[in-house]
Amino acid sequence: MTSRINTAFANARSEGRGILGVFVTAGDPDRQTSEAILDALVDSKVDIVELGMPFSDPMADGPAIQAASLRALKNGMTLAGTLELARGFRQRHPDTPLVLMGYYNPIYIYGVDRFLADASDAGVDGLIIVDLPPEEDDELCEPAAEAGLDFIRLVTPTSNEKRLPVVLGSASGFVYYVAITGITGTRSAAADTISAAYKRISAVTDLPVVTGFGIRTPGQAGEAASLSDGAIVGSAVVEIIADTIGADGNGTPETVSKIAAFVGDLADGVAAAKG
Repeated sequence: MTSRINTAFANARSEGRGILGVFVTAGDPDRQTSEAILDALVDSKVDIVELGMPFSDPMADGPAIQAASLRALKNGMTLAGTLELARGFRQRHPDTPLVLMGYYNPIYIYGVDRFLADASDAGVDGLIIVDLPPEEDDELCEPAAEAGLDFIRLVTPTSNEKRLPVVLGSASGFVYYVAITGITGTRSAAADTISAAYKRISAVTDLPVVTGFGIRTPGQAGEAASLSDGAIVGSAVVEIIADTIGADGNGTPETVSKIAAFVGDLADGVAAAKG
């Protein structure tokens, strides 16, 4: 059976463009606003939604996403709550791929078997677990595959030709190319490095390669999507939340409207940049 992720890439290819993915943290800044943001992403023509699982020590993330996790946790978001958000999202949006992104510790505490069963039942399509290398595939990657969930791997500029086949051997769904060295939201991706990385990764796998980290504008999103199979934007969206929350720490009507406008511009940028 064709997955929602495969369908998203096929639809984008038929339109001669890459996909647009957007990352937001579950429950940021509060559950009600988070649900409204997820709906706005779909309405603004996002192809794949990445929903961050809040964690108190998000070591790969920069200040913006670290703050998003802390806001969500402060307002009571948990992994169980994240899965409930995912379930509601799937009920409202049956066709948009939903990928959970985060760290292994909360999943381990929750229980791997329980997590995979609940994620699958909620309609989650895939996982990105940034701190679980392929040497630990038996912890989550292999059980996830058995549960029907894609396990999406990160590839960095320092992943060499010897390491790439190891990293991508058990990958599915798509490959997430981390276009910068360092944490999220701190630098911008360079076009020449994206192009070279795309060729290098595509020599090892037939999976689509999507570029993330360091993409902050519609122009950059379009460029990344034209040089690879898509672009993912996170910190620039999350920063809008931080800039628009109210004095009580919750979202405001401006939070959702500004995100919708910005993501709409991102989608236009990707659509205008033909691969």
